[in-house]
Amino acid sequence: MDKPNSRRLDLKPLADRVLPPPRALAHIFLRTRFLAFAVVTAILILTWNSLLSTASSLESRWACYGPGLSPLEISPHEFAAWHQHRHTPILANKHNPIDVNAKSIGSHNLNKITTGKHALNNKERVLILTPLRDAAAYLPRYFEILVRLSYPHNLIDLGFLVSDSSDDTLAILAMELDSVQSSLDPKIPFRSGTIIKKNFGLVIPQSVDERHAFEAQAPRRKAMGRARNFLLYSTLQPEHSWVMWRDVDIKDSPDAILEDFIAHDKDIIAPNIWFHRYDENGTDIEGRFDYNSWTESAQGRDLRKSLPIDVILVEGYKEYNTSRNYMAKMGDWRNDKDVEIELDGIGGVSLFVKADVHRSGINFPCYAFENQAETEGFARMAKRAGYQVIGLPNYVVWHIDTDEKSGNV
Repeated sequence: MDKPNSRRLDLKPLADRVLPPPRALAHIFLRTRFLAFAVVTAILILTWNSLLSTASSLESRWACYGPGLSPLEISPHEFAAWHQHRHTPILANKHNPIDVNAKSIGSHNLNKITTGKHALNNKERVLILTPLRDAAAYLPRYFEILVRLSYPHNLIDLGFLVSDSSDDTLAILAMELDSVQSSLDPKIPFRSGTIIKKNFGLVIPQSVDERHAFEAQAPRRKAMGRARNFLLYSTLQPEHSWVMWRDVDIKDSPDAILEDFIAHDKDIIAPNIWFHRYDENGTDIEGRFDYNSWTESAQGRDLRKSLPIDVILVEGYKEYNTSRNYMAKMGDWRNDKDVEIELDGIGGVSLFVKADVHRSGINFPCYAFENQAETEGFARMAKRAGYQVIGLPNYVVWHIDTDEKSGNV
């Protein structure tokens, strides 16, 4: 007989009991057989994914792209069809920059040197070159005109060559140049100034008759060509965009001459060269000076055909009548200054050149080139190379009176 108030034990099997749903689910998922099955299933899935990834990687790295045919057997249509859905990978071979540490190695990028109408905006540098011989008397006026140039002086370099002088050209040049470069006015000094000394053994006297005698012209023009080339190659720098050749015996020229010439954006350009001379009534005859700027004539071409190749033609002498058309006899400074004409010969009193023309090897021949030398030979050479040679008949630069012949080489 049971004791009163004693707890009766439920002796039914666990399977016959009715469990709450959460406990029943936990009972199923925590069984050892279920856990083992889940682990095996996860291992199989991970292994399968790994095998698929490895196969794809091997295919992309080692597989041959294209149909399973020899390149000799595949047709263009089959090749195109294949590439419609399969792209050949491209690997770019990228190099690190080359680091050059040797201090003796320099580099200049001429692709950055520009020449054009926007020279001021691009800060294009100009090299002004002047060859000198027995020119002491003209240097003070030369520098007076030079410092008036309106183009920024910090973009202008000056170069001078002194040769075969018997006067004080070198000393006067040094003093004038030092005075300009030492000016306290920041707008006056130029970026730099260079003096080259080189004698060529030229012994032609500077008197009017002897210097301008016909027999003296060929040797004189050859020497002038050499002087210009020595000066050019001693001073031209990679940074220069333009070169202006400017004689020392100029009497006057526009202050904005550089800007005016740059605006034309031509390979080679020259103004008209006249001089002032007053008659007994005080009237300016406006004499014409430079007969080296011309266009060729039929008579000139025929004459050249009849001459030996080493003969140098010079203008204004009865020995060789070319009947060429001289720019000095054209134009008027009162008319449109920007009118252009094409020239075959050119003078060097005031000559403006793109620096790349000189860099291309167009210089001043000190020998007969197509029967011309120095500046006229320079024009011939430039035109042979396809460059433009332009004259401005209404743009006048004033030379000294032709009664005064000394000055330039």
